[in-house]
Amino acid sequence: MAQIDYFFSVFSPWTYLAGDRLEQIAAKHGATITYKPLDLLTLFDRTGGVRPAARHPSRMDYRMQELERWSKHLDMEMNFKPVGYPPNGAPGSYAVIAAQAAGGGDLGALVRGIARAVWVEDRNIGEDDVLREKLEEAGFDPNLVTTGLFTGAMAYERNLEEAVERGVFGSPFYIVAETDQRFWGQDRLDFLDAHLGAL
Repeated sequence: MAQIDYFFSVFSPWTYLAGDRLEQIAAKHGATITYKPLDLLTLFDRTGGVRPAARHPSRMDYRMQELERWSKHLDMEMNFKPVGYPPNGAPGSYAVIAAQAAGGGDLGALVRGIARAVWVEDRNIGEDDVLREKLEEAGFDPNLVTTGLFTGAMAYERNLEEAVERGVFGSPFYIVAETDQRFWGQDRLDFLDAHLGAL
């Protein structure tokens, strides 16, 4: 059984556009997923990337065109300019980490719910009430927002260090543990599917 280590930012537009395709691919091949939310902006700083706010306008213009293309291609509703972007991704990441440790719900649905809150609902994912709602919708105890805070914060830091060590530099990023094959971006999920099928 293959193991997919999934490194991602809860507020990345590309995490949102990945939808549930990773979960579908894993189910198809009998693979397991370990969700590893991380601090994407610090990851950029650590690995030679440029934060969106500091990118040249031509790059940001192209990014917007790509978001529009992909949302149309995938038939996914999307607000391309959410208020207060980028949000504080730490609380949402802590919630995902705590939910993964607790079990009992649908972790993929939680990740999608948090990303949807940013890119469709235009809500602040740094607020406890938003995260409580998303936890409950995905079948988890909403109190994990507070009870999982310390554990989440520690794992969040470890995920960043692990990501840097393993060659991660963007979001979403998928690593097949058995082969160390790395796939960056939701537009590489077909390649991940093919790789798992060849194992």
